[in-house]
Amino acid sequence: MTDDSSAAPSAEGLHARIAERQARVGVIGLGYVGLPLARAFANAGFPTTGFDADGAKVEKLNGGDSYLRHIPGPEIRAMLDSGNFRAEVDFAQLAGMDAILICVPTPLAAGREPDLSHVVATTEAVARHLRPGQLVVLESTTYPGTTAEVMRPILEGGGLRSESDFYLAYSPEREDPGNPEHETTKIPKVVGGDGTRALGLARALYDQVVVRTVPVSSAQTAEAVKLTENIFRAVNIALVNELKLVYAKMGIDVWEVIGAAETKPFGFMPFYPGPGLGGHCIPIDPFYLSWRARQFGQPTRFIELAGEINTAMPDYVVGVVEKALQERFSRSIGGARILLVGVAYKPNVEDIRETPAFTLIELLEAAGAEVAYHDPYVPEIPLTRDHAPLAGRRSQEWAPERFGDYDAALICTGHDAIDYDALVATSRLVVDTRNATAGVAEGREKIVKA
Repeated sequence: MTDDSSAAPSAEGLHARIAERQARVGVIGLGYVGLPLARAFANAGFPTTGFDADGAKVEKLNGGDSYLRHIPGPEIRAMLDSGNFRAEVDFAQLAGMDAILICVPTPLAAGREPDLSHVVATTEAVARHLRPGQLVVLESTTYPGTTAEVMRPILEGGGLRSESDFYLAYSPEREDPGNPEHETTKIPKVVGGDGTRALGLARALYDQVVVRTVPVSSAQTAEAVKLTENIFRAVNIALVNELKLVYAKMGIDVWEVIGAAETKPFGFMPFYPGPGLGGHCIPIDPFYLSWRARQFGQPTRFIELAGEINTAMPDYVVGVVEKALQERFSRSIGGARILLVGVAYKPNVEDIRETPAFTLIELLEAAGAEVAYHDPYVPEIPLTRDHAPLAGRRSQEWAPERFGDYDAALICTGHDAIDYDALVATSRLVVDTRNATAGVAEGREKIVKA
């Protein structure tokens, strides 16, 4: 993999390099989206460079190790041994790339407004090394208009022009971490370009590594597709969360209702309630669209209501814990010892992005409880922007003989690795937010659904 930045191919030349799998691909941001994407291109034979500002990540990858459970070390070593992959902290090497794919975080700011600081900083870094003939694709989730209105002016600041000197596109990531049935190459890829040349190049590139590309008329449309996919989930999860509250008042188990309803072969799609939303996309995307819609004077009442319902779920769960402690042991939540089971945002992964577990810990402790956690995938809570005081806390070992020392076990994430029979058998009280104890036969009188 040499830095031949003097070769500035035309659109036709880049098409040819892509078809021959000689195009040099740079992936910026080696997290849950970027690293699987880099793996896909490297395994397809493209000379691939992964860029990340975190030197520790780069050093680990170049040493043949991994920090993502679903991409084990041997896969990284195989990529390195093929000669098709390396990791890099020097963004000056972007000048040698033919295609630059941007996979950086797009969180919410304090006022639930889009925080595009990572996208802007990365685009500025690309602009400093941009040369004629390069394809730049944003994959980060964002609001419609970001690619054309935010990125393009930055990239054109040096005098090069989109569609004539370089090519700009948007292709939203569709990663589902830890899901082997839907890994990167098996998921159709939506692509929108800042012009027809950009669209053609982006399609040609992704066609080499994914099962199918889905072209749309513009980058803005592709941005809207991503938001629509996740808002669809957020709204439906809010619906079942609200149904859970309603049915609980009536003494009806919402999980039993959903299980029976999903036997209908048409007109129903099951969604499941929980203690709140997690992951990078679903808790965030509705607010990206509602913020953008306000700029056009258009209210998004339905979407905002869904966000409010989902955001309120941790408070509801704490209320269930408090009521259960009072009814079972005639004690308040103040001074109670709680074991929170599972802090990852979804089962069987180490991903803690936007997990409701951290909010639950903080709410319980604010009410006076003493909280510990167990998660086989998260041995230590890392530093996060919104929950910095929790950083450094370590998972308690799996010790059923000591679970009786806690007043309650609160299941937040339903990892398959947890022995729920043992958890219920040895705990005084189990509050289950995920229906993880559905198969437990003994001790069901200890279980409270939340």
